[in-house]
Amino acid sequence: MIKEQKQVVIVGAGPSGSTASALLNARGINVIVIEKALFPRFSIGESLLPACMEVVEQAGMLDAVRQHGFQYKDGAAFRRNGVYTQFDFTDKFTAGPGTTYQVQRASFDKVLADSAVEQGVEIRYQHELTNIQFEGTKSILSVIGADKQAYQIEADYVLDASGFGRVLPRLLNLGEPSCFPPRKAIFTHIEGHICFEKLEYDRNKILISVHPENHNVWYWLIPFSNNTCSFGVVGKPEFFESYSIDNKTALKQLANEEPGLKKLLSQVEYPNAIGELGGYSTNVKHLATSHYALLGNAGEFLDPVFSSGVTIAMKSALIAADCIERQLNGRTVDWQSDYADRLMVGVNTFRTYVEGWYEGTLQDVIFHQNPNPRIKQMISSILAGYAWDEANPYVAHSKQRLSTLAELVRGEVG
Repeated sequence: MIKEQKQVVIVGAGPSGSTASALLNARGINVIVIEKALFPRFSIGESLLPACMEVVEQAGMLDAVRQHGFQYKDGAAFRRNGVYTQFDFTDKFTAGPGTTYQVQRASFDKVLADSAVEQGVEIRYQHELTNIQFEGTKSILSVIGADKQAYQIEADYVLDASGFGRVLPRLLNLGEPSCFPPRKAIFTHIEGHICFEKLEYDRNKILISVHPENHNVWYWLIPFSNNTCSFGVVGKPEFFESYSIDNKTALKQLANEEPGLKKLLSQVEYPNAIGELGGYSTNVKHLATSHYALLGNAGEFLDPVFSSGVTIAMKSALIAADCIERQLNGRTVDWQSDYADRLMVGVNTFRTYVEGWYEGTLQDVIFHQNPNPRIKQMISSILAGYAWDEANPYVAHSKQRLSTLAELVRGEVG
């Protein structure tokens, strides 16, 4: 059997895999990407956060992304029981980009992957990792190629960027139950005229709407630049049991139950297949060892409500690339403190706000009609993806600060 030798093998060519490969390649590290699918391919997670643009730029991909013509995004809008509010991501506490894009991931992921290839990275599409073993400091990967022939790669380090495929957690039995209750999403791409004139809504923002009777159920609406929108609903599985088993019928009914969406979507069509995703929140026993690290969704996925997935993926790629460079240069790397703990600062911040959303504390803060401008800037920074900025007290002490703020807000309302 053929055995190749590489310094780094990356499993998956999505946003974390492509950016990690470009970052490593730019540092002179011999890296290869193996990807099970053939791009372009559909993926969910279509509303980016401004913080990820810093990694896009460092990976040398910013011009390619800008030139593609994706939908401009400068914030997030929220609607609950007729109350509408929005966050302008350019008005935030943390320095850094305040704008980004809303993207169809099939196109976006291919733009990143193609940019990595143009920079000299080899991506092998339709190659699947089937096994991994460790021999001393080396990892031995068994791969099936596009021609169905088996081969092996000996690597100094492995990055799992397989997203929801979670290849290494599956092969190495690393998965653990999430602390979040199971939730389900049904979604599609809708087409036609969105009646923006009927509702105070800026298409340069993702719209998060709350179900009028069940505040744990929410909708996303993500306009794209081609007269198409991503539209979906998230709730506990039992919530959907009272709706049609036909997801298209259920999605249309749910759209009509929220008055604002009913106005916005009165003229749209549902020509595409309806996707369904359940049990997506996940956790793992550990994120990294001296042999491998899990990037983005392969390790931690919380919830889609704040579009944190791609940002966490890219941040993990950036931190991992720094650690790999040090390790390959013979320096000591503590993968728990140098990678996992650094990454979890932001993941845990997002976790606080996801929990706060479903518990109602964050919803009360978001829909408060007389916010303190400085505090709103701090919250805006986190919603824009700057969840690692510990100079922001709503990052450094996220649970305590959010709880206290919610109590103050409720006191003013009461």
